Amino acid sequence: MVGSILLIIHIAAGSIALLAAPVALITMKGGVNHKRAGKVYAAAMTVVFLTALPLALLTSNVFLLLIAGFSFYMVFSGWRFARNYSGRPQPVDWTAVTIMMLTGLGMWGYAVALATSGDSQWVTMLAFGALALLLGLADLQFYRRPPTSGTKRISRHLTNMLGGTIATVTAVTVVNIDANPVWLPWILPTVVITPLIVWWNIRITRQSRRRPARG
Repeated sequence: MVGSILLIIHIAAGSIALLAAPVALITMKGGVNHKRAGKVYAAAMTVVFLTALPLALLTSNVFLLLIAGFSFYMVFSGWRFARNYSGRPQPVDWTAVTIMMLTGLGMWGYAVALATSGDSQWVTMLAFGALALLLGLADLQFYRRPPTSGTKRISRHLTNMLGGTIATVTAVTVVNIDANPVWLPWILPTVVITPLIVWWNIRITRQSRRRPARG
C-alpha cells in the first residue's frame, strides 16, 4: 500500500518535472516565466528523489537508487549555481559534489558487478557513471577556482539542469519503451540531450564574447 502511494506520487512529480523542463528551456533566461518554471521543476525533482529513496529500498532496486541520486544532484547543483551569485562554494556545495563523485564511482563498481554476472545493463551504469564523474569534475574545477564571471556560472546552471532532465526523460523512456538491447532506452536520452548541453554552452560563450565588443 505504501509502495503504491509512493509510486503514484513519484510518477506525478516526474510528469510535472517533464512538463516544466521545456518551459524553463524555451523562456527568456532570468525572466519571470523561466524562474517560475525552474522552481516548479526543482520542487518536482526533489519529490521524485524523496520518493525514489524508499521505493528503491522497498524493491531492492539499486538502479533506481543510483539514478535518483544522480538526478537530484544535477538539479540541486544547478539550482545552487543559479542562486549563488558570488560563485563561492559553500560547505553544502562541497558535500554535494563529493557525493556525486562517489555515486559515479559506485555506478562503475555496479557496472563491473553486472558485467560479471552477464547482465547487459552494465552498459547503462558505465555510461551514467562516466557522466556523473565528468559533470562532477566540471563542478569541482569551478569550485576550486576563484569566483568567475556570471557567464560561467550560468553555463554550469544550464548544464546541470539539463543533466537532471536527462534522468527525467530516461525514466519515461525506460517505462514506456521496450527495446533490444535492454539498455538502449536508458542511453538514448543521454545521446540526444548531451549535444543540446554542448550547444547551450557554446551559445552562452559566444554571447559573452560579443558583449564587450558592443560596449
